[in-house]
Amino acid sequence: MNSTPSGSTVVIQIRQRYSWRRAQVPCTDATIAAQGLIGDNSPAACRTGFCAGWINPTTNTHCTDYSALTDVSSGEKLDTRTVNLGVAFSIGFISNAWFANLVVGANGYWSVITRINTITRPDGYINTSPVATTLPVIYKAINIQHVHVVQMSDFDGTDVLKCRWSTSSTSNYNGIDECRDVCNGVPGAQLFPNNCTLRFTLTQANKYAAVALQIEDYYNSAATTPMSSVGLQFLFYGYTTPGGCSTSPRIVGARPNRGNYKIFSKNFKEKKSIIF
Repeated sequence: MNSTPSGSTVVIQIRQRYSWRRAQVPCTDATIAAQGLIGDNSPAACRTGFCAGWINPTTNTHCTDYSALTDVSSGEKLDTRTVNLGVAFSIGFISNAWFANLVVGANGYWSVITRINTITRPDGYINTSPVATTLPVIYKAINIQHVHVVQMSDFDGTDVLKCRWSTSSTSNYNGIDECRDVCNGVPGAQLFPNNCTLRFTLTQANKYAAVALQIEDYYNSAATTPMSSVGLQFLFYGYTTPGGCSTSPRIVGARPNRGNYKIFSKNFKEKKSIIF
């Protein structure tokens, strides 16, 4: 809440956002209007590091939005806590059960871990952790290579942001299993840490593949240890393409600013202009 260190404690704000199957965790317009709580009442407990004085926030959240079509209820909550200055510790939401329709981790446990660090940065300020947001479910056609970029940002504008796969090894930065049964949840996927880009191919239709990542900030490009770590997990859903064109559309040649291109339908009876 204040990036300038003062005294022996600091007030921090924790943002939690979770999404659930709406069939199991209902949310309606009335729930939102009443600021109703949804989800699991488990604690976001301190798991490793300096845990003294930590008061666990619960993981139930105020429902903010839902989709009947995709069967998703989502909620968010902000909590404030006063913690010691100059310490680092990891909190986590560890529970079960993932639903059955997963490529990896069906009916298994989850673990979402975040590292909080109030040790003063080399520039004399208290660190602010990075932020990354995503849709809970992203639909992708099967048997096609995809590229997906996770957007990352940080209020500390000079920090270097990277992402990595969450791991089950206790030798990771958080010192605890960060993903439980959905580690390596997208078989064969490649991750490019510097811009958090995923390259992958889904092979199973009507199945979900879980992505478990840690978004981390470094003081500069020479730093080898992150200052904080934020757990981010979401799903890809594989679907079968309806057929038709076997070649994806593409734009060739120069693309001048405000250039105008025509796109024709398959039967060439309709066309649409797109301005770049």
